[in-house]
Amino acid sequence: MNQDYIKPSEWSIIEEGFDKENVKSSESLFSIGNGAMGQRANFEEHYSGPTFQGSYIAGVYYPDKTRVGWWKNGYPEYFAKVLNAPNWIGINVAANGEALDLNSCEAVNGFRRELNMQEGWYRRDFMATMPNAIKLKVSSTRFLSLDLDELGAIKYEITPIDDDVEITYNPYLDSGIKNEDSNWDDKFWNTTQITSEGQQAFIEAHTMKTNFGTCTFMESQLFYQGKKVAKKPIATKKELWVGHEYTQKVKKGETICLYKFGGYTVSRNHKASEVVNAAKSVLKKATELGFEALLEKQKRAWEKIWEMSDITITGDIKAQQGIRFNIFQLNQTYLGKDSRLNIGPKGFTGEKYGGSTYWDTEAYCLPFYMATKNQQVARNLLKYRYNHLEKAIENAKKLGFINGAAFYPFVTMNGEECHNEWEITFEEIHRVGAIAFAIFNYYRFTGDYTYIPDMGLEVLIGIARFWEQRATFSTQKNKYVILGVTGPNEYENNINNNFYTNYLGRWCLNYALEQLQKVKDGYPEDYHRIIGLTKLTEKETEKWKKVAKNMYFPFSEEHNIYLQQDNFLDKELITVANLPKSQRPINQKWSWDRILRSPYIKQADTLQAFYIFEADFTLEELERHFDFYEPFTVHESSLSPCVHCIQAAKLNRMEQAYQFYLRTSRLDLDDYNKEVEEGLHITSMAGTWMSIVEGFAGMRIVDDKLSFTPRIPKQWKGYSFKINFRKRILKVSVSAADTRFELDGKEEITIRVNGSRVAISPNKETVHKNIPA
Repeated sequence: MNQDYIKPSEWSIIEEGFDKENVKSSESLFSIGNGAMGQRANFEEHYSGPTFQGSYIAGVYYPDKTRVGWWKNGYPEYFAKVLNAPNWIGINVAANGEALDLNSCEAVNGFRRELNMQEGWYRRDFMATMPNAIKLKVSSTRFLSLDLDELGAIKYEITPIDDDVEITYNPYLDSGIKNEDSNWDDKFWNTTQITSEGQQAFIEAHTMKTNFGTCTFMESQLFYQGKKVAKKPIATKKELWVGHEYTQKVKKGETICLYKFGGYTVSRNHKASEVVNAAKSVLKKATELGFEALLEKQKRAWEKIWEMSDITITGDIKAQQGIRFNIFQLNQTYLGKDSRLNIGPKGFTGEKYGGSTYWDTEAYCLPFYMATKNQQVARNLLKYRYNHLEKAIENAKKLGFINGAAFYPFVTMNGEECHNEWEITFEEIHRVGAIAFAIFNYYRFTGDYTYIPDMGLEVLIGIARFWEQRATFSTQKNKYVILGVTGPNEYENNINNNFYTNYLGRWCLNYALEQLQKVKDGYPEDYHRIIGLTKLTEKETEKWKKVAKNMYFPFSEEHNIYLQQDNFLDKELITVANLPKSQRPINQKWSWDRILRSPYIKQADTLQAFYIFEADFTLEELERHFDFYEPFTVHESSLSPCVHCIQAAKLNRMEQAYQFYLRTSRLDLDDYNKEVEEGLHITSMAGTWMSIVEGFAGMRIVDDKLSFTPRIPKQWKGYSFKINFRKRILKVSVSAADTRFELDGKEEITIRVNGSRVAISPNKETVHKNIPA
């Protein structure tokens, strides 16, 4: 049974009624962020029930010492973790001396919370009957500013219902916080200074080992019935805590409001000695503007984001809510302003996966950012990997690779590998190919070739060197094989000749050779600079050609399919349909030994190759492989439904595609994996966007032109989206009858629709009739 307490709404995530069982899940679902920081939707006031407190600062991490039972050569020394940062949102509240705590209230009525995705704010409203019988009406609104991305703002209003009440507000800062996922209970933060100045307070702290300097700051203002109260707070300091206490007699039916501005300044962006001054500067801007003006700016900033990135769906409110939730969370996590940052699988919503960078960025997120932002944002994601090239070469050296081979990490913060499950760290090598493919994908979509001679070719050379050295010549097969790997299907470890891995390795070698020639012909200065840097020789490139030409791919003549790996057919091939529901999910019900021997596939593996390299395969080949592998797929990875949705749509199996779409778009809202309280699945959210744009609309780049094969689920009346293709904005609107195109710009663009050439003129709607299903 999936959770179903989130109310359907086109633009908001809404919860009505207070249920303690939902608190931790809602803390994830109502999370807010602005690309520079983010936080779970924890209550501002004290809550004594089960809660997962979490505030996070982009790029600030701690190298938590690895915890393994048996150390192996090549293991990373640490697992980098995004840190639970000092808490600035806290506001303790008391009525006639009794603390407000929803866990201990006699009654909580009219509870409602809303995450308004259109405007970028989070709000709670409720009526609390406290143990001392006082009834309070409470409303709190919170947002993290997109314009001033070191700042957050809270408006916290209280109205006594039955009696005059003495209300005490105590806004505070607290650096006595811990990560829930600490390996050894290390101390992650060292608090060095706690300062209180009037209505402002500051906590200076730095991370242990990594030494990121931070200032957590706040300033509060008290208003009664809309008028500012000129009252100095009583400052209270504890070892790792500072609070400002305000007490005010409030008449029945009248409202007292605390505005609190807070956030973080960090030595990543300021001199370490200047973080407090930087915080004061932010607070000055905030208080001069005030909460309402800041909120208006927030609404305008989100309006600008939605103008480009929104996808509308008519006739299916849950599908509409799902896609907007995904797009909203992607933009809260990463806005592309800083090439030092990347997209963690949990974003700012939890601590699982360490908040680090995975292959998800290149394989799933890049298309979304390429199409909905300007191309510099996508280029920054590629620059991130170029900046880590030397670390990737170091990672390869640790495992015995030589001569500048680059082995990009599976999990990283700074380019070093920090993941320590051997079957992933050493064997899931396909992640290296995803980076090369992202370079190809970026050029294919944007038309910006300059990245390759500027940075990309050096990355491609390092990756090609890795694949050439990782392949082994089999005298028995008279082919090059790739042994001891884990493919995208992590339910098979240490297998030989994973089809996707081998195919990707061959492609990387050939693509590097192509780009070498292209740069040599068109950018001779860059070519000579890169050859000088990398010391690449003709002998090496000849070996690349040999390995690529003679790569082995396992194939079954009986089934006329490529095998996921050499021994896939040795398994007992019982489909998922014949697996009792009581055994699902198998990753929670079965031993790892049993999973490894089973035929069950966590996510697209062989089919991942058919997705990425679909131009290499016929529709009949796709259908044959889809029909063989999908029935064994348990979809227990958040990255699984989107790829299958795209392929089902291509095969015109729209009901199946629609079910996959719902699974990916509402993965967290409906908590399919029973783990949403740990945080959201941010990177897979980009797959939801792909499901519509690449799946239902069939968008591709074919012969250097945009191409569409539009389809629509029968549950929808229509859908629309925009893409920024080579600095031209194209709006696509699909209904059952036709597809409409609108071009914003000055130049005509030629596209293909269902194989036919269509010229789109600027500022004029072009209508193309759809092919009947």
